[in-house]
Amino acid sequence: MRRPKLVHTMQLVAASLIAAFLTIPVRAQSSSPTEGLLKDRFVISFGGFAVTSNINGSLAGSANTTDQKIDFDKEFGTDAEQTRLRADALWRITPRQHLRFSYFTNDVRRTRTIDRDLAWGDYTFLLGGQVTAETKFRVYELAYEFAFLRRANYEIVAIAGIHYDDLTLKLSGNASLTVDTPMGPAEQAATFTTKSNSVPAPLPVFGFRAEWAVSPHVFLEAAGQLFTLSYQGIDGNWSDLRAGATWMFSDHFGVGLGFDRFATHVDVAKGSFNGRLNLGYQGLLVYLKGAF
Repeated sequence: MRRPKLVHTMQLVAASLIAAFLTIPVRAQSSSPTEGLLKDRFVISFGGFAVTSNINGSLAGSANTTDQKIDFDKEFGTDAEQTRLRADALWRITPRQHLRFSYFTNDVRRTRTIDRDLAWGDYTFLLGGQVTAETKFRVYELAYEFAFLRRANYEIVAIAGIHYDDLTLKLSGNASLTVDTPMGPAEQAATFTTKSNSVPAPLPVFGFRAEWAVSPHVFLEAAGQLFTLSYQGIDGNWSDLRAGATWMFSDHFGVGLGFDRFATHVDVAKGSFNGRLNLGYQGLLVYLKGAF
């Protein structure tokens, strides 16, 4: 039920954006710093996140026959070493045709003494031991955009391209390892071990983006993307919704504040990861934008 509702919501958002922008009159005035963002050949932005995240998953293995799930935020807390950045670069090939490259990184490292056994694949990290959890999440996106509605002070574009997610989950600490023996499965101690599993997921991109030069110095933008996939061991869906406002303090540079919400739900049965994963983040993004 979730996927049809999500698609229907995106259709309503796209229809509302088109209806709203069709009612905006074209301003008969000289170009402003914000209108430059709609005309300049290159537009870049770079910023950092204040993010609330949620990562949980389960890994199939001899020790995890009950499909135990680990909620990383619940088990290890949110007080952690964090690096969260986002960068975007737009090349306006023609006024209506663009190429956009986006990059997002979210690295979190947390250490605590666990109060229960944690099964992760063939390893079981033991109650009372100190365990370090690391999550490294990278998103790379290359997309073609076509501005099917375009005026001097606004445009709405359709998006199609490739979105590549790369997530690594790592647990380090004292554990027991389930091994196969002639007598059947047996436990052996692993005094200190690191268990790392990666989930590479190249996915198509489809969505819409709208931009509006509200005034000479205020620029609004919103974008939505979603996709569902069931192919060669990967079954899941993801969505990315983003909105922001930029204050252009000069002809070429501005500072902005935005909100970004990303969510993915995926079952994977390939590579070094075989299990279920739910990952999401949402929060404020403060960024610097430039146009040339």
